[in-house]
Amino acid sequence: MSSPEIASLSWGHMKVKGCSTTYKDCKVWPGGSRTWDWRETGTNHSPGVQPADLEEVVNKGVKTVVIGRGMSEALQVPPSTVDYLKKNGIDVLVLQTEKAVKEYNALAAQGVRVGGVFHSTC
Repeated sequence: MSSPEIASLSWGHMKVKGCSTTYKDCKVWPGGSRTWDWRETGTNHSPGVQPADLEEVVNKGVKTVVIGRGMSEALQVPPSTVDYLKKNGIDVLVLQTEKAVKEYNALAAQGVRVGGVFHSTC
């Protein structure tokens, strides 16, 4: 199962190929995607992305995770989150969201088992 292409990105809106939903923030993995609801884990811009935000994506057997920090990179990614991924043998890229989407789509097009979490505003 391949990772779905992110078809479009603009401030507050993301579309994933093959999915009719428009996301504000989203999680993607080989074979699927869904809304990334920060309330599920109590996530805020600071301290930012927690391992709990990534568990679902990690459990899909990804080899790489791309984290989109927002258009203005307001979303933090603490070292403990990067360590969590590395300890699970997963490569991690932390980028501004537009760059993150480009990198994610390039990896997906190469057939890499890539997943991601993307913040589409600040």
